[in-house]
Amino acid sequence: MNTAAQVDDNAAASRYEIMLDGVVVGFAQYRLRGGAMVFTHTEVRDEFEGRGLGSRLVRAALDGARAAGLRIVPLCSFVAWYVQKHPEYRDLVDDDYRDLTDTAG
Repeated sequence: MNTAAQVDDNAAASRYEIMLDGVVVGFAQYRLRGGAMVFTHTEVRDEFEGRGLGSRLVRAALDGARAAGLRIVPLCSFVAWYVQKHPEYRDLVDDDYRDLTDTAG
């Protein structure tokens, strides 16, 4: 189940993938641009939603960006939401895109 989930960076496909029993059940698509990892779309297959897999996936992707010394651009609404809920990742957000992770007053 959730404990067997594995997240890997599939650099050839420009996405982080989360797998259960060797099957890809979700991904976080990105593009590398000028020292930043631009997140464009995150998806978890319908039958696997509600298990926290999307959060686990995005956390691993953000940790990967940090380890690589990259800023992030959270164009994907799920990634932006995750950073809102986990401010320890806010320092990764490119200054020009901070408004995407700001919480309403």
